[in-house]
Amino acid sequence: MPRIALYPGSFDPVTNGHLDVVRHAVGLCDRLIVAIGVHPGKKPLYSTEERLDMVRAVFGPVAAKAGCGFEATTYDNLTVTAAQKAGATIMVRGLRDGTDLDYEMQLNGMNETMAPEVQTVFVPASAAVRPITATLIRQIAAMGGDVSAFVPPSVVASLKTKFSR
Repeated sequence: MPRIALYPGSFDPVTNGHLDVVRHAVGLCDRLIVAIGVHPGKKPLYSTEERLDMVRAVFGPVAAKAGCGFEATTYDNLTVTAAQKAGATIMVRGLRDGTDLDYEMQLNGMNETMAPEVQTVFVPASAAVRPITATLIRQIAAMGGDVSAFVPPSVVASLKTKFSR
């Protein structure tokens, strides 16, 4: 039976932190599904299609190099429900620090009750990417700052276009 993993997030935009998680996740599964949560109450910087394209362009080659199947999709329901619908038995979650761990442990407890067949796997962030958040990336880019140390080159170019004045 293939090991299918779901890595959920907003990916607005894709960061080197996300890339770090994917590099670890492709070694844990036969197929990785990166699922972009779509919430009508949130106003992302990038459209759903732009984020899907970004995810495919950045993560697809990493999965291919590792011999891992890859898919990018969206969902608008509970993350654990999206995992079940995708046939995933692994949910990948990145951890930067203790605050992330506390929150993720709460989610895990709820998810485990709702879908005991889906095992959450926590991937600790590498030291170099621990401070990176998509929110900070958007703020720095909006103010004309250099984000090249925090996001893949294609995302740097995309952010420059988004925030060109």
